[in-house]
Amino acid sequence: MAKESPFKADVVKGKVCLITGGGSGIGFEISTQFGKHGASVAIMGRRKQVLDAAVSSLHSLGINAVGFEGDVRKQEDARRVVESTVKHFGCLDILVNAAAGNFLVSAEDLSPNGFRTVIDIDSVGTFTMCHEALKYLKKGGHGRNSSRGGSILNITATLHYTASWYQIHVAAAKAAVDSITRNLALEWGTDYDIRVNGIAPGPIGDTPGMSKLVPDEIKSKTREVKPLYKIGEKWDIAMAALYLVSDAGELL
Repeated sequence: MAKESPFKADVVKGKVCLITGGGSGIGFEISTQFGKHGASVAIMGRRKQVLDAAVSSLHSLGINAVGFEGDVRKQEDARRVVESTVKHFGCLDILVNAAAGNFLVSAEDLSPNGFRTVIDIDSVGTFTMCHEALKYLKKGGHGRNSSRGGSILNITATLHYTASWYQIHVAAAKAAVDSITRNLALEWGTDYDIRVNGIAPGPIGDTPGMSKLVPDEIKSKTREVKPLYKIGEKWDIAMAALYLVSDAGELL
């Protein structure tokens, strides 16, 4: 049964958002909920088939959506997709960095190239997208109708808060994303009135991460150690995202 949103249907009406990794998992749920609540949605991803299916699904819900192929690790792709979003919709109000790479591997079996790949997607990719979007998100920036700056939301994780088996590459990458988020919130909040926030989900059901990384027998034990005896849902993260990019979260 679909949950009822606690937000008004027009809470982000008129906003234009660009979501990396927006064609699957948590990113797609954020794309869907932003669109359902009035935003125009651009999604970025490397796989055309996934993008096309996601955009088709969004259109079926009456959401104004477009997909752009691109790799967040490549600055030229980041620039092209940001510019294409602005050209298509006229401006950019919200950037969500949800693209991520992950796989299970022990530290001794992880090659430096494998480590670097995840750092490049999660950490460097997040910074690159922010860097290319800055001129459109800052107060008085290109195409902005508002006297306020835009919003950046980075999706991270909780792996690096303690330690996690076979996740040294992802923990390092997400720690860097948290640092990027805090520093940009300080610099760009002060200089350009851009709100920069992060969401760090724990285990979230029905996502590629859970299906690839957590066997069924561990899923049941994961629920047992949670205070509410259940794992999170993509909807939970999308609602938090809506709050942070809406006017309700303007002081955050």
